[in-house]
Amino acid sequence: MLADAPPPPGHGFPPGTGRPPGPWPVVAAALAGGWTVALAALLQVVGWSVEQLQVAAGWDRWGWLWPVLSLATALLVGLPAVLLALLPRSTRVRAAGRGWLSAGLALIALGSLRALPPVHHELYLAALAATAALLAALATRLPDRTTATRHPASTRQPGPPWHPGPDQQPSPDPQPSPDPQPGPDQQLTPDRQAGHGPRGAAGGAGRTRAVTLLAVAAGLALLVPWVWFGALGGLLETVLAGLAATALGLLSGALLGDRFWSPFTGDGPPRAARTVLVGGLVAGIVLLLLVAGTGQSGAQLPALLYVPPLGFVLGACQVAARRAGAPAGAAPVRWLVGLAVFGPLALADPEEISILLATTRDVPYWVAVATGVGLAVAVVLAIGYGVLLARPHGRAPRRLVAASSAAVLLLTVGVVEVTAGRPGLYGERLLVVLREQADLSDLPAGTPGRAGRKARTAEVHRRLVSTAERTQGALRRDLTRLRLDPTPYYLVNAIEADGGPAVRAWLSTRPEVARVLVSQRLRPLPAPAPASRGDQPAPTGPEWNIRMLGADRVWSELGVTGTGVVVGSSDSGVDGAHPALAAGFRGGDDSWYDPWDHTRAPTDTGGHGTHTTGSAVGRDGIGVAPGAQWVGCVNLDRNLGSPARYLDCLQFMLAPFPAGGDPFTDGRPDRAPDVLTNSWGCPPVEGCDPGALRPATAALEAAGILVVAAAGNTGPDCGSIVDPPAPYPDVLTVGAVGRDRTVTEFSSRGPAAGGAGKPDLVAPGAGILSAMPGGGYATLDGTSMATPQVAGVVALMWSANPALVGDLARTRSILRDTAQPAGPADLSCGPAAASTGAGLVDALAAVRAARR
Repeated sequence: MLADAPPPPGHGFPPGTGRPPGPWPVVAAALAGGWTVALAALLQVVGWSVEQLQVAAGWDRWGWLWPVLSLATALLVGLPAVLLALLPRSTRVRAAGRGWLSAGLALIALGSLRALPPVHHELYLAALAATAALLAALATRLPDRTTATRHPASTRQPGPPWHPGPDQQPSPDPQPSPDPQPGPDQQLTPDRQAGHGPRGAAGGAGRTRAVTLLAVAAGLALLVPWVWFGALGGLLETVLAGLAATALGLLSGALLGDRFWSPFTGDGPPRAARTVLVGGLVAGIVLLLLVAGTGQSGAQLPALLYVPPLGFVLGACQVAARRAGAPAGAAPVRWLVGLAVFGPLALADPEEISILLATTRDVPYWVAVATGVGLAVAVVLAIGYGVLLARPHGRAPRRLVAASSAAVLLLTVGVVEVTAGRPGLYGERLLVVLREQADLSDLPAGTPGRAGRKARTAEVHRRLVSTAERTQGALRRDLTRLRLDPTPYYLVNAIEADGGPAVRAWLSTRPEVARVLVSQRLRPLPAPAPASRGDQPAPTGPEWNIRMLGADRVWSELGVTGTGVVVGSSDSGVDGAHPALAAGFRGGDDSWYDPWDHTRAPTDTGGHGTHTTGSAVGRDGIGVAPGAQWVGCVNLDRNLGSPARYLDCLQFMLAPFPAGGDPFTDGRPDRAPDVLTNSWGCPPVEGCDPGALRPATAALEAAGILVVAAAGNTGPDCGSIVDPPAPYPDVLTVGAVGRDRTVTEFSSRGPAAGGAGKPDLVAPGAGILSAMPGGGYATLDGTSMATPQVAGVVALMWSANPALVGDLARTRSILRDTAQPAGPADLSCGPAAASTGAGLVDALAAVRAARR
């Protein structure tokens, strides 16, 4: 090459110079790329972790969190990207800067959508689809300065003939074609010039379509693990996820189209290694920024791992398309990215990607498995496509081979869905709460004792059912006509039904409707989570907490064990075959209800319900009232519930019914348990608002059934008793103390909303040994462990004096008056009662007082 001649096209030298731009722009681009990857990934993980901490601690969600994090990411990424886009003379470095800057700006808009509450997932997906489509439309209208910068018409000088590299075949006819010239982002290569013309163009177009089909095949391959390990939501949710994925594919195509790749492919035949490795790396970072804003909090984390490697796949597609005689266009990008992001958007519920489910083999585990498989597939695709499509002296792919590959992968997706997957739709439901609730204010006092309690329960049941039947008719008919599968309730005058945002908006306009809540439904797992098992031996005598309460002395000195009293447990279930619990099950066809899986006998895989029931009525030294009987209901599935499932169990406790029976017509209020232990709460993430279950607990109070509930484990924050039913005044709310009689750090504090004095009492809740599924034992912490012990004390009191059954006011008064001080007063939340209530429950003193 002559010393004073300009470099041949495609070598990336600045126009009009004879030297390369030097290594510093490349070094700066590498540093900026590493900074972008690390920062974007870190802030996404931080944002998700903060939201999970808020869920676990019971804090209000910060709606401003994701807009601020997205803006911060864009600013910190955008500054070096702007410098790269403007300052270096290297066109490839400037293209990298422009791509990263554009993706960072898109992240602001996409990431800010997470300000929408996760419970409104359909609304979020609709907003994501609209925003991504708008950004794609704007991006396609941006001026293309890439080619103009590299080839200014006024300064372009002739150079020596082009000489091919080892992976670049010379053209048999480098002369200009008489055919119309391509656009500014579609520079003809010698290969394309050779095939230019009607027949050559047709062949090139056919082979570029083959490249698009190969991109479709790659996207379907990435969809397989999500179909295998995930499950779809509702119909509307799935359609909106498909629209959002399509819009994100369009946006990716707008940012990673031919004009993006032009600096990496050059004017002559593409340099394959540079296109795949350098262009693919830059494209991967663009994809990283885009998927960082894709999906509600949690759903974007899998895509951060397996989508960026697809940049190398796109680079290989560019090489293959240009060898075929035309640029690849945006179609391969759209298909590949759209299919890749559809998996986590449609087949994983972001609310279930939660630390609340991370302790067992639940959704977070299977999402991690799908992500790992997806990452492996992406790496294989990157290597395989790079080797097959961009190898030296390689040929463009044949359309038949590409179409066959796409068809095989599409068939694979269908077969996996039908065989290994969970076909069907599993969308959320709605709980429609009606304005009119039953009037229970004028109930007659009745006679004391069990007979009077049964009469009150029967009257409450009658009024509740009558009110529901009178007020729900028109709404139930309309919901049935629309095939929304209504399920009526009477304990709270409400109806659960299918429906998304449109149905919810319609229901909210009806005059008989007070409000509409989202009733969460868990998506099925690929395999059942293993049952929690205990790893400790059975106790040899009364446990320390039993002795602290004095329950063992009640047994030995007063001869009272809870005989004649029935305790109702609403929880994850109960292992009815456990040695400490089997003899206490009341039996019959109306003592067990499982609205989740419809099991016919007491079972439990989570372990939480077996543990709490054991602390209330378990034998062998773990339960406070070992002579009492128990009935059970499953309101938690995999540690999550919903307003409707909680209502299912509370309604069953008011009037048990046989398996498969109708609660309205087959309920038996005379078989209602006496006291209920509830070691759960219904937070907003599950669909409850503060008053969701208020009519239910009020009705149980009117019926003379005592509801004992856990304060929660969100301490030591003040005012942290917030999730229903713990804040309600007609609920006996229980906090936790340790062996030193001091309130535990985790025990939630009062006051409750409106200044209500909560908790009412405290009981031992740290290091509590109790039963676990399979016959074992385990030690657990929580106000969940303290709550059943108070229910057990009530069982002892009512067993000692049956006239107290149903007399809730006197029972509460005795418990408070006989409680013992609970360690040093914690005054950080106001009076000591905000953390300890009336104090530590004293079983011996309470039973003695009950006998007077």
